[in-house]
Amino acid sequence: MILGGLHDKARQSLDPAHYDYVAGGAGEERVLADNESAFDRYALLPRVLRGGAERDTAVDLPGAPRSSPVLVAPTAFHRLLHPDGERATARAAAAEGAVLVTGTASTTAVAEVTAAAGAGPVWFQLYPHPRREVVRALAGRAEAAGCTALVVTVDSPVFGRHTRDLRHGFTDLPPGYAAENMRGLPGAPPGALTDIPMSPAVSWQDLDDLVRHTALPVLLKGVLHPADARLAVAHGAAGVVVSNHGGRQSDAVPAALDCLPSVVAAVAGRVPVLLDGGVRRGSDIAVALALGATAVGVGRPVVWGLAAEGEAGVRRVLAGLRDEYDHTLALCGGRRNTDLTKDMVVRRGGTW
Repeated sequence: MILGGLHDKARQSLDPAHYDYVAGGAGEERVLADNESAFDRYALLPRVLRGGAERDTAVDLPGAPRSSPVLVAPTAFHRLLHPDGERATARAAAAEGAVLVTGTASTTAVAEVTAAAGAGPVWFQLYPHPRREVVRALAGRAEAAGCTALVVTVDSPVFGRHTRDLRHGFTDLPPGYAAENMRGLPGAPPGALTDIPMSPAVSWQDLDDLVRHTALPVLLKGVLHPADARLAVAHGAAGVVVSNHGGRQSDAVPAALDCLPSVVAAVAGRVPVLLDGGVRRGSDIAVALALGATAVGVGRPVVWGLAAEGEAGVRRVLAGLRDEYDHTLALCGGRRNTDLTKDMVVRRGGTW
């Protein structure tokens, strides 16, 4: 796959502090490593002679029918990595039929991101701000801009401790850069990495308030425990994203992939379950979908593509992963995503 070359090119071109901001994780970065290595513990057990020459890998997601099974997961501050920033990412995602999840911590305002995406689907990621009026305002901006869903990141009651950022003393964006979606809202002036307040006091009632005050479907990102998955559905979530924030929050949690089967079982098909964290190959996508995910999100690979080659690099990542997945699906005897089933996933080196 092309990810290694793009990663190397990005690393060579970026300010070391900016590279480490993206590449790094929390604490000793055990979870960061485990997200990727988790996929090495699984293998696919193909089926044969299923008689299908054509494959259909499109998925139906809230506000985004017939999308690629590979989404662009929310990542911050794209203009640190390329002058076109989130606009380039949006154009590339739209061209590849992928949902772009743009973030509150974007260096381009959401209305400009959706304009760049054109007809491509854009979801808006937000944090559950301790002031409900701020959350409502952000949701309103996303809705007015044409976003088709909200993604609420719920794994951040406080900021994770990023060892690499502390080493670099990287606490503020360079002059001229800001979390643009926070402009005009209560809080710190845009420019600090901690502009977006976190609060451990945020509760399920805050989710209820958001669901009541938006017309958009709301997905919860950062769910690892099956009990929370059941609660998410009970409180009106339109989807659940199994994620540990790419290893950037707690360094004591399991790999996202290892949490996927129990969350899928808890949701029991009532809403889509997505996965992000550690996806680097088409075969990773196949394992995740066989274990019950509807689609996967990729974060760092997209950022490396953007830093290395701008819009073209993002397209290379999204197209490459999608094509690798299609090839893996064919090798597994599948014609559609649902042909990948849990019984086709085995422990590497033997069956369960």
